[in-house]
Amino acid sequence: MQNVSVDFAKKLGKMKPMHAVNNGPVYKFAEDQRVTNIDAFREAGIPYARTHDASFYSDYGGEHTVDVVAIFPDFTKDPNDPASYDFTLTDEYMKVMIFAGVEPFYRLGNKIEHWPKKYGTLPPPDFKKWAVICEHIIRHYTEGWADGFNYDMKYWEIWNEPDLDPDDSTHKRTWGGTKLQFFDLFEITAKHLKACFPHLMIGGPAICNPKGSWKDEFLSFCRERNVPLDFFSWHVYARIPSRVLEYEREVRASLDANGYVKTESILNEWNYVKGWTGDKWVYSLRMMKHLKGAAFIASTVAASQYDPLDMLMYYDARPCAMNGMFSTDLVCDLLKGYYPFRMFNKLYQLGTAVGFSSDDGTVYGAAAVGEAGGAVMLTYYDDLDEAEKKQVKLDLTSLPASPVKATVRVLDAAHDDEPIREEILSGESASLYLDLDLFTTVLVTLEPLA
Repeated sequence: MQNVSVDFAKKLGKMKPMHAVNNGPVYKFAEDQRVTNIDAFREAGIPYARTHDASFYSDYGGEHTVDVVAIFPDFTKDPNDPASYDFTLTDEYMKVMIFAGVEPFYRLGNKIEHWPKKYGTLPPPDFKKWAVICEHIIRHYTEGWADGFNYDMKYWEIWNEPDLDPDDSTHKRTWGGTKLQFFDLFEITAKHLKACFPHLMIGGPAICNPKGSWKDEFLSFCRERNVPLDFFSWHVYARIPSRVLEYEREVRASLDANGYVKTESILNEWNYVKGWTGDKWVYSLRMMKHLKGAAFIASTVAASQYDPLDMLMYYDARPCAMNGMFSTDLVCDLLKGYYPFRMFNKLYQLGTAVGFSSDDGTVYGAAAVGEAGGAVMLTYYDDLDEAEKKQVKLDLTSLPASPVKATVRVLDAAHDDEPIREEILSGESASLYLDLDLFTTVLVTLEPLA
């Protein structure tokens, strides 16, 4: 028998936005042929959606959306002239996110380009001018410039995965210049934007290899040049949550060592990946849309709450092969991977994280307390496709009230975040016994009755 303990008196700070995603809901304001997942976004309380790779999806606006080269298509134009910009379809995409209650996390730069000819990933001809263009994009969405909006959009990210390919590569998918050229672009842009918008979060650069030397050289450069860095964004794909947690701790240590102790660490691309080529890649894509992928989501989201990380952003909620949340053809159909986001949101809404411990390395979880009671989320995950059922003894101490109604909700092969039993618990402490098949996620809610 495995033992899990939750101490509701051991308060550990705020619940963090670990159920953020890349890209927002599919929705159009005209009802004709509308197929949408906007209500599912609302029910899951998705707090932020990053805009990276949005231009791959036609219903968001395709090639006319988000990317700087889409909004400012002719670099010879005047960046101070509203007529130089094409905001129309990006405006629509931002409206949909705001309508869903999701705050856009805006990636300034371009989508990844896998094809042989590159367009938006090439270095801008003039770095200072590019920074001024980004300034006006921000002003459009936060200060109403060029018939724009006054949205509460705090996070503005400079570029994506500039470290993906080495300087001597002949197929640079995300940054077409050299490493040092990118460092210059980042410095010029970050300093300019922070001077214009001291109240906003300016950061990046969404690196893909947080263990490589590129990260250390970048942070050293930023320290030496006094580059402002409100948040440091990075990516990791893995097959076990402990690997993700290892990176979370390493990134935080690197930031602190370079003096960026107040800089937020944001993991804004992650998912289950066993391998990037051949059969392992095909297997990974299948598991993302399988119960195994859902359990990987649940275990990583829950465990990361207790790590030195400020936000998780799942890749990807956009209809694509790596979306384990929604059916690609009919986005209104929910996949198993959607439910961990909705379950974690119950903890997030309660507000305060509390002590959680497990004596089994394959049983992950988190717990929270608030005015509405308490909740515990736990998952049985192992990177195996078969494993024995486990019985878990869940010890609850310092219950948020007495009596409470304990409702056990389950996500497994037969249930989609559905209640399977209720019990009345009284006193200072109580125990529940749970039988878990591999890849099962359980949400226990504790509702005061008095």
